[in-house]
Amino acid sequence: MHCIYRNDLCELERLAADIEAFASENAVGPDTAHVFNLCLDEILTNIVSYSYHDKHAHEIHLDLTATPDEITACIRDDGAAFDPLTQAPEPDFHTPIEDRRIGGLGVHFVKTLMSRVAYRREGSWNVLEMAKKRNP
Repeated sequence: MHCIYRNDLCELERLAADIEAFASENAVGPDTAHVFNLCLDEILTNIVSYSYHDKHAHEIHLDLTATPDEITACIRDDGAAFDPLTQAPEPDFHTPIEDRRIGGLGVHFVKTLMSRVAYRREGSWNVLEMAKKRNP
């Protein structure tokens, strides 16, 4: 499934609907669909909130793929170069929540909940790939 979203937080509703449709069409269980929704919501929110330094419209591309063994997502954006796997701050779990600085928790979810995550820069595009093994 290939989807294109605008750099607008209003697109999160459509993202959730697209993930639900993909899960239904590809026999993806509700737990795995929920994990993808959580992780992709976090990634799309970060892209829209921090990646663009202009007020222009941009496209964010998402490809979802299902194989018998795993579900994969590839998200591409033409925002500022940013490798969330190495550049996002590590979340601080030791400080009380009201005193913590913002940042890093969504990427932590992605790293923790996915079986495999990789980032690369292709020309002017950020490319983040993530996969989750299907439950037996």
